Amino acid sequence: MIRRPTIAVLAGLCLAASAAPLPAAAVPVSAHTTAAAALAGPPGTPPGACPTGASYGSPLPSNSLTATKIRSGFNFLEGPVWVADGGYLLFSDMAPGTGPYNVQPSTIRRFTPPSTFDTFIANSGSNGLALSADGQQIIAATHDQRSVSAYRLSDRSRSTVAANYQGRAFNSPNDVAVRSDGVTYFTDPNFQRGNRPDQMYGRTSVFRVSGGQVSLVDDQLRQPNGIALAPDGSTLYVGAYSENKIYKYTVQPDGTTGARSVFVNYIGGPDGVTIDCAGNVYWASGSDSLVHVYSPTGAQLGTIRPGFSGTTNVAFGGPDRQTLYITSGPWGDSGLYSVRLNVPGYPY
Repeated sequence: MIRRPTIAVLAGLCLAASAAPLPAAAVPVSAHTTAAAALAGPPGTPPGACPTGASYGSPLPSNSLTATKIRSGFNFLEGPVWVADGGYLLFSDMAPGTGPYNVQPSTIRRFTPPSTFDTFIANSGSNGLALSADGQQIIAATHDQRSVSAYRLSDRSRSTVAANYQGRAFNSPNDVAVRSDGVTYFTDPNFQRGNRPDQMYGRTSVFRVSGGQVSLVDDQLRQPNGIALAPDGSTLYVGAYSENKIYKYTVQPDGTTGARSVFVNYIGGPDGVTIDCAGNVYWASGSDSLVHVYSPTGAQLGTIRPGFSGTTNVAFGGPDRQTLYITSGPWGDSGLYSVRLNVPGYPY
């Protein structure tokens, strides 16, 4: 997610660093209390996102789709997440940088279909958003504090999930993914670091939070952005924005990751991402403004066009979770779009 971002698994050893990580607040783990929880997802999926044993055909009605604009005129939208309990979509709206450090203010806004918009959390400092494992909090990549935060939906109170790595401040956490057991993965490019000091020695990285510990996944990617976990929990996907590549990592049962390999040589700057219940991957492009849809093997299935500038992120929503919501548009006129698809998917 450029100028923002734009989403993965259990506790474990740090693959790329040997020093002991510093503790950070753990993401809560419990059963989702909504009716959607009756659809038990396979390991890795958000609670209630995907039914077990289902089979699916083609996810796209055609290989080239156009999304419908719901509303534009926002500053710069990112990080949509569907909250099934309330039947609404949350997303971050970032403004231009301010103050001596040129940090971008951000607000979490809410869209309640068919047409109601309001402010959900002012001064959220957020970019990418996801649901906690218990469905009661929003897990947010928060560049204002260079952290990962949790916002409780009931009272909108804020707590910290990851404050730093080995005592060093992150650059500007961008996007997050939360496994059904509460383990959180996030990307840390420097898009929203502003003029604050670099404490990561020029590296932009992927991290994991599990059991209150922050571990390094990979610090060799150039501007890692969107992040997502496959429905069976076996694969972590990360888009490297400045490399025009999407990488994948094999995920072990304890949440540690194997060596990365290339999933897609991507054209257009991979930003935010979501996945459907068949494992198809939907990646927003910051350059060509399309959403590129790939099969689990990396074959391109088609594209979705929401607009003509700055497509940043995607999430499934609606009562059947077959509506794909897309954030897209230029600075100062960013918008929210939607399109109906054939397969349900992740709420972020």
